[in-house]
Amino acid sequence: MWMNCVNKMYCLKKYFVLLFVLSAGTILLHAQQTERVYLSGQSNEDAVAWDFYCSAGMNSGKWSKIAVPSCWELQGFGKYDYGFAKDSVRGKETGTYKHRFKVPASWKGKIMNIVFEGVMTDATVQINGQQAGPVHQGAFYKFKYDISSKLKYGKENQLEVIVAKHSANKSVNAAEREADYWIFGGIFRPVWLEVLPAVHISQIKINATATGAFNTEFEAGTIDRAEIKIFNSNGQLVKQQQANFNNVRTYQMQLQINDVRQWNPESPEMYRAEYTVYKGGQPQHTVSEKFGFRTVEVKQRDGIYVNGVKIKFKGVNHHSFRPETGRTTSKKNSIDDVLLIKAMNMNAVRMAHYPHDKHFLEACDSLGLFVIDELAGWHGHYDTPTGTQLLKEMLDNDANHPSVIIWANGNEGGHNKELDNVFTEYDIQKRPVIHPWQLNNGIETQHYRQYNYGVGNYDNGREIVMPTEFLHGQYDGGHGAGLEDYWQKMWHNPLSAGGFLWDFADQAVVRKDLKDSLDTDKHRGADGIVGPHHEKEGSFYTVKEIWSPIFIERREITAGFDGKLDFENRYHYTNAGTCRVNWRLTKFNVQSQEEKGSSMYLPEVAPLQKGTIHLNLPAGWQQYDILYLTITDKDNREIKNVSYAISSPLKTATTIVQKKGKQKPEIQEADTLLFVKIKDVELTFNKNNGLLLQVKNTKGEIPFNNGPVIQEGHTNFANITYQYDSLNNLIITSPYNKQHSYNTLQWTIYPSGWIQMAVHYFPATLHTNMLGVNFSFPENEIKSVTYMGMGPYRVWKNRLKGGTLGLWNKQYNNTETGESWEYPEFKGYYANFYGGFFNTGNQTFTVATETEDLFLRLFSAAPKSDPWHNYEPLFPSGNISFMNAIPSIGSKTQTSATTGPMGLQNIFYDYEKDPSRALKIVVYFNFSVNR
Repeated sequence: MWMNCVNKMYCLKKYFVLLFVLSAGTILLHAQQTERVYLSGQSNEDAVAWDFYCSAGMNSGKWSKIAVPSCWELQGFGKYDYGFAKDSVRGKETGTYKHRFKVPASWKGKIMNIVFEGVMTDATVQINGQQAGPVHQGAFYKFKYDISSKLKYGKENQLEVIVAKHSANKSVNAAEREADYWIFGGIFRPVWLEVLPAVHISQIKINATATGAFNTEFEAGTIDRAEIKIFNSNGQLVKQQQANFNNVRTYQMQLQINDVRQWNPESPEMYRAEYTVYKGGQPQHTVSEKFGFRTVEVKQRDGIYVNGVKIKFKGVNHHSFRPETGRTTSKKNSIDDVLLIKAMNMNAVRMAHYPHDKHFLEACDSLGLFVIDELAGWHGHYDTPTGTQLLKEMLDNDANHPSVIIWANGNEGGHNKELDNVFTEYDIQKRPVIHPWQLNNGIETQHYRQYNYGVGNYDNGREIVMPTEFLHGQYDGGHGAGLEDYWQKMWHNPLSAGGFLWDFADQAVVRKDLKDSLDTDKHRGADGIVGPHHEKEGSFYTVKEIWSPIFIERREITAGFDGKLDFENRYHYTNAGTCRVNWRLTKFNVQSQEEKGSSMYLPEVAPLQKGTIHLNLPAGWQQYDILYLTITDKDNREIKNVSYAISSPLKTATTIVQKKGKQKPEIQEADTLLFVKIKDVELTFNKNNGLLLQVKNTKGEIPFNNGPVIQEGHTNFANITYQYDSLNNLIITSPYNKQHSYNTLQWTIYPSGWIQMAVHYFPATLHTNMLGVNFSFPENEIKSVTYMGMGPYRVWKNRLKGGTLGLWNKQYNNTETGESWEYPEFKGYYANFYGGFFNTGNQTFTVATETEDLFLRLFSAAPKSDPWHNYEPLFPSGNISFMNAIPSIGSKTQTSATTGPMGLQNIFYDYEKDPSRALKIVVYFNFSVNR
């Protein structure tokens, strides 16, 4: 350039002019994007203080400050209400918000909307003393007003919002405020200014199918051209298309993308569509929208299909909730919740009972969960005009999320059927609409059905069965309790589409009026699989194991085990070969760190097919006690953790219990008592029935006594005798008598100081809740128990899955599930007990057993009930028990017996009292200080 230019100064000026023109052209070629300016915080993590006046309740009658967004009760204002509160005592306070903000003069000529993502419940919005628009009624829906003409540009503006917690619209109260959850008030979601160019895009609708077809509608005023670019998750442009338009307002475009990666919860592949509109040849506005390619189809009398695959929903109901902030949450909260739901191997969530924050749907999109999106309604519903407006607001906000595959029109009778057609009219994807608790669109969703659904359903019906609530998780019932039976039937029934547990987390709020204590409104809010701060109950692990996408068939590990485990791939879309299995061998001995293990991929097995895991176990693997398997998915997320017993309790007891010794046990009689001394231990027995009455050693008394008492049987030990055998073992026996003392007890005191208790017994009746033997032990004396067995969580007869075989140390706590949250609980039943140490603080004694499948019972949880007396946990007499059979547990909506076969009572049949068929418990004790 310079070589051909005589006047270099002239050429330099010409170069800069050209550069300016090119830069100006570049500016013209870029459309404006939507500006979003927050007046509030964006979440509960960055709330902004506004002026606030509350009309009644806490801190009312004076101007102060409040965080926005927030629920005002959690900020110390107004009155706490659970939805069941009587109308006469229901909080009906109003809150007045004021906030000042500046608008740049450069925004004049643009479209200025003020956007509210959620206000409870009636909102009257004023800008500079002028009402922005009609009063908005309905809490969970994004709404906005065009305030362009009401603003002072380049100056400060006054925003005033009057919020009525109790709506003036009776149908809104019926749908939202009289429900089975906490009722809050306030601007609980963000408030922001939406700054748009005069010509702009709005109301984008996307229908992107599994075949790669991309159909869209959008509004944009008067334009002459539109362009759409499709980008994949790596940001690569995969399709670009333009279309010319003339004198229309709603625009439609169709694209076809080849070789698309479909969205599903196992591989949630997201794409991005970039829309640009032109007028007069110039770009005006650009908007980006994320989406996924997937197709939803209901095949009547068959099932619900996504991308051509028939789905079993493993779902849970979810409230938008945090104890300290109520319904005000954050993107981090949503991600945490979705990850925790997926950690239980769930693939679906129902947003109960209202639309959630957009960031929750974004988390479901990107992390992978099917979603039922629900218009609010709980036994009551919106009137048609109000419901139509709110439904449109919900669809505008939620419809493009690929995770949303089903719409729910209200809940449990809160269905306005006149709105069903509105879903269909405004949803470009025509997703199915259900009525939770009712039959609609060929999908039976009735809540809390018994395991045996009855005539016309499950086994004999013709509708698709998908309970949108089942196994109500009040306190420690439901959820995992009964799920194994339900899921067995659901999985194998072709008309079952799975179901949704009730519900995710205990709804406990921080009560500012009660010294910041947590309140679940008694039993009403104690329904979660996790606690209010996501503390994990035992059911969490039960659900995770039962709903694992890799199902391993039962296999006992014997000496001849060939290393083969048969499994079924229960993924819908994923090959099992993407998962890894890590196995290791270990021993119970806490001092032994000797372990062996390895890792490998599972074999290539297509979804819903079966295969075999081949473990290459080393020579001598039989010397170990436990085989652990941990299976992780393609994202290295643990989906299954299972343990297999290699050593039996008998083998383990043989290594623990030493019987030989140099000191012969001594025995003396006195009236009705037998006194036995061995080493530093003194034992007192009842001479008439053989019960242990007292234990002492050189440190003092160990308060373990008054046993063994037979549970649900007759403690009819009698005619006690004693003798020494050839090894100087002292044997105290009650002989068998078929008529009077058919239950027998034998104590063997070994010279080593170990003591064996052997009980043979028969239940008193055919049907029993629990079977075993009980001892007394004062609860205030126990400090901890270290035991070998399944743990660390307690079990019920109908909730045995989820534990891990190992050595567990449990410190005493008095946790009541759903009321306090120090998990795992201490009191309860523990499966596959091998033995352990019981610590009182200054005394420790050792227990071992050779009885397989023995349950250890530690004390009794506080009695609990509900209005229907379904959830009432049963415990035996005494305080510490060794049991052959334990009870099941019910829930708020089910007795234990109606949750399935595992919930039924235990059955033992032997009217002949044949000694060879008696139940048997053999337990060893060592009470010596010098063990």
